[in-house]
Amino acid sequence: MQHELLIRLSVFFGLFIVLAGIETFAPRRPLNWSKSRRWLTNWGLSFLNTLTLRALAVALPLLAVGAASDAQSNGWGLINFLELPVVLEFVLAILILDFAIWLQHLITHKVPLLWRLHRVHHADPDFDVTTAIRFHPVEIALSMGLKISLIYLFGTSALAVLVFEIMLNGTALFNHANIRLPAKIDRLIRLVLVTPDMHRVHHSVHRDEHDSNYGFALSIWDRALGTYIAQPRAGHDKMTIGLEWQDTRPTKLSWSLRLPFRAK
Repeated sequence: MQHELLIRLSVFFGLFIVLAGIETFAPRRPLNWSKSRRWLTNWGLSFLNTLTLRALAVALPLLAVGAASDAQSNGWGLINFLELPVVLEFVLAILILDFAIWLQHLITHKVPLLWRLHRVHHADPDFDVTTAIRFHPVEIALSMGLKISLIYLFGTSALAVLVFEIMLNGTALFNHANIRLPAKIDRLIRLVLVTPDMHRVHHSVHRDEHDSNYGFALSIWDRALGTYIAQPRAGHDKMTIGLEWQDTRPTKLSWSLRLPFRAK
């Protein structure tokens, strides 16, 4: 799709700058670790993830939006077969993709091999907008492979995939941001979207709490499927973020890249 990359980058960096500014001047919680060290590592992982996707594009020339265009032009996939009204088709595609991300996230917590990869994200000892981009490159590659498979299976349109990708990236930045929403507004927003306070519970050091609130964009799946926890037991101001590594190691890029291959 023409200008896809420009649109996605403009939304991403625009929203990142706004949220980073808010959490700098009015943070929800004080940060406990070196911000510059963490940001360098988290952005380093994001840069490596971008290179990974570029390399993946050599083997799989059609990534998410391209795969959707290919499926649509060939009439492949369940949605193309059903020939639904355009609006219904669009809404259904967004719901399918968002549920798939929710389910994938749950599975990465339950399957030990996948958890080894995903715990790189959870090992961040603080919680701010850069936590949203802290993922291991192997997990990013596997996630893209799954996404392409689902796009061909369901035949989601290129426009729906582009909108979903923008929504997913935007809501991930938003719900990882170290910002405070008024309680009434938070309760209202989280009826539909995952808020920072809702997702922060997922980054709790307590296993039962980080095995909850799997949603990145829509909050409905956690509510409907029994994985929703409204608030952390210690409260947002006193809860501990991360896993068992409450030291400086997760703030190092090389350590974070090697984490999935460590014994613990």
